[in-house]
Amino acid sequence: MPNQKILTFDNLSLQEINSDAELIPLLTPEDEEEMNNEQLPNDLPILSLRNTVLFPGVVIPITAGRDKSIKLINDANAGGKVIGVVAQIDEEVEEPTPNDVHHIGTVARIIRVLKMPDGNTTVILQGKKRFEIDAFTQEEPYLKATIKEVSEERPNADDVEFNTIVDSIKDLAIQIIKESPNIPTEATFAIKNIESNPFLINFVSSNMNLSVSEKQNLLSIHNLKDRALETLRFMNLELQKLELKNDIQSKVRFDLDQQQREYFLHQQMKTIQEELGGVSYEAEIEEMREKAKAKKWDEKVAAHFEKEVSKLQRSNPNSPEFGIQRNYLELFLDLPWNEYSKDNFDLKRAQKILDRDHFGLDEVKQRIIEHLAVLKLRNDMKSPILCLFGPPGVGKTSIGKSIAEALGREYVRVSLGGMRDEAEIRGHRKTYIGAMPGRIIQSIKKAKTSNPVFVLDEIDKLSTSFNGDPSSALLEVLDPEQNGEFHDNFLELGYDLSKVMFIATSNNMATIQPALKDRMEIIKMSGYTIEEKVEIAKKHLLPKQLKEHGLSADDLQIGKKQLEKIVVGYTRESGVRGLEKKIAQVVRHAAKSIALEEDYNKTLTDEDILTVLKAPRLERDKYENNDTAGVVTGLAWTSVGGDILFIESTISKGKGAMTMTGNLGTVMKESVTIALEYIKSNNEILGIPTEVINNNNIHIHVPEGATPKDGPSAGIAMLTSMVSTYTQRKVKKSIAMTGEITLRGKVLPVGGIKEKILAAKRANIKEIILCHENKRDIDEIKPDYLKGLTFHYVDRMSEVVEIAITNQKVKNAKQLQA
Repeated sequence: MPNQKILTFDNLSLQEINSDAELIPLLTPEDEEEMNNEQLPNDLPILSLRNTVLFPGVVIPITAGRDKSIKLINDANAGGKVIGVVAQIDEEVEEPTPNDVHHIGTVARIIRVLKMPDGNTTVILQGKKRFEIDAFTQEEPYLKATIKEVSEERPNADDVEFNTIVDSIKDLAIQIIKESPNIPTEATFAIKNIESNPFLINFVSSNMNLSVSEKQNLLSIHNLKDRALETLRFMNLELQKLELKNDIQSKVRFDLDQQQREYFLHQQMKTIQEELGGVSYEAEIEEMREKAKAKKWDEKVAAHFEKEVSKLQRSNPNSPEFGIQRNYLELFLDLPWNEYSKDNFDLKRAQKILDRDHFGLDEVKQRIIEHLAVLKLRNDMKSPILCLFGPPGVGKTSIGKSIAEALGREYVRVSLGGMRDEAEIRGHRKTYIGAMPGRIIQSIKKAKTSNPVFVLDEIDKLSTSFNGDPSSALLEVLDPEQNGEFHDNFLELGYDLSKVMFIATSNNMATIQPALKDRMEIIKMSGYTIEEKVEIAKKHLLPKQLKEHGLSADDLQIGKKQLEKIVVGYTRESGVRGLEKKIAQVVRHAAKSIALEEDYNKTLTDEDILTVLKAPRLERDKYENNDTAGVVTGLAWTSVGGDILFIESTISKGKGAMTMTGNLGTVMKESVTIALEYIKSNNEILGIPTEVINNNNIHIHVPEGATPKDGPSAGIAMLTSMVSTYTQRKVKKSIAMTGEITLRGKVLPVGGIKEKILAAKRANIKEIILCHENKRDIDEIKPDYLKGLTFHYVDRMSEVVEIAITNQKVKNAKQLQA
């Protein structure tokens, strides 16, 4: 039997069938007309197809496997050779019933029945007309039904739109054949030779790569023009898929060719390197393994390292992953696993180092010495996390270096200011190109020990963005119970941070996340006194600036008196940064004089200070002593230390109204209101006639209105000022006060006592009024800072008035009339 080919496009391929039949020709217009005029029988056996749909005029081979189907074909082939062909709704159904098949199908003529070598029966069918099942008349041994012909609405022969659609279908079919590598180019001739438009549409619809349901929907469309449009839509989609698929395959093929080329070039380069005595990748890997033998890691880490080295060996050296993997292994080898520096527990030496580098800061030094003492007794103690809190310039960051030297540990610092990416702490996953570990692991690598002194600078200035919350990532780092297994995304293994001594610095505790604040031990660092600043300038700042400007101690000398003048007249801060800038300005002036060979005073005088730094601008905290009633000196706390605050009041004829100026905040306004109400309810005790209060307006003012002022510490000063104004009696000379008041006449304690006391001393205040409960704050201050000061501790407002206001009337006192 000759080998005969029947053209079909199921799965876009040619099926070869052994047959002695002649080549079945494509349908001609004459054949189509004859087929349309053919009368359909009323009753037909129904053959259900699993995975295809038969269209009119189309020839397809069907392999029959079910017994019912084989019997139906044999009976029909022996009879009229005409059957009804319908598609199954669900192709998984083995024994379809009338409810399991579509009711619109195609009448088919059996052209040939073939017995295949594998025992199956193949039947070649040609579609005739569409039909619709009217009623099923038989289910055994196979389905049988009465049918009725489904008419097809065809456009006129001169319909331009329809003819254009048909031409587009033909052109697209040719394009699809060209784009598809599985369809032979001979199929193009078959498409071009189809003369019948309806047959072209049915032929293409039958052979497109569509699902059974989509083909059934096409068969069910009665209007041929609509079916042509829907077919054209599917063909456009199919062509786009083919073009995209071919484009992807060409790119992949190019990448593979490029990789193979690079692989061969790499092999040649490796051979050349070995000939020239260079190091190949294999030698690099062996070198890594040799380094790993000297590491002090446990079995888990060693096993993980060996696994990653093996992965590197299997990687293509030219792929991006190879570089990432090599960087990962190099980090692994550079990290100091279980390598610790030996702590120096000589506490006297540590105290000397801390005293040498930092003047004052006794509380911080005491805490460090306590920590060293505990470590000396219990060498296995986990390091606590300290947080040094205070204004800028007081030495929070630099104290970390001194602690590291005192302990004999390495020192590393990470600035957290403005950090807003969680990956800066935890690192990136190494699946990303350019991945790297977090700043914590990087710093440990730089320290080369697993127990350095680690300064986390500006922890209050962490920010949040869409990249995560770095402060939350620090929770694990700064928790002594969790940081024994700190997980870095790049490292992919837990790293022990429990022996690291973390020291955080902060200017503002309010901006730190509460959970993070809870993990740290807060140590407050307040500002320096004038005496401390002078000593710091003499011992540290001046020698440092002389060295930085290329001068020696013989080129410029500044005495304590001149240093104090610079501190008092030109700086207003808790720290010493501003002071260092002023000293640098003086040193630069001397350096310029030396470079220009000009004469200058090697010992700085007061006149030189005025020449270089100009007139002092910060004299506002001097005590103002005058004979005006209602002027009181209060004490205030600011972010840069303590300050004195002047409160003024005056009265004028009116109806007892009260006004306030001076940019006062809500709390201070409340203090003024409480003070006035207390005076009204206790005017007889205070010696103020009721008529004086009712017939005079009182105005409270706090100078420097451009500066906002608020806080719960000016209550007793407001009360004293108003009583002094109403009675026109003087306030005692050189006295200042701080404290809050209540309507019941009670004086409440306030904070920032040390800073306020230092401000009072700078202003030559001699006496200070405080709440009795603030006595414990005074006891914590060094006695040297309290020399020349007298403290009055009070509980009631009446005691404040009794101490602060004299019985002496001011000169030219106003005649207060009822």
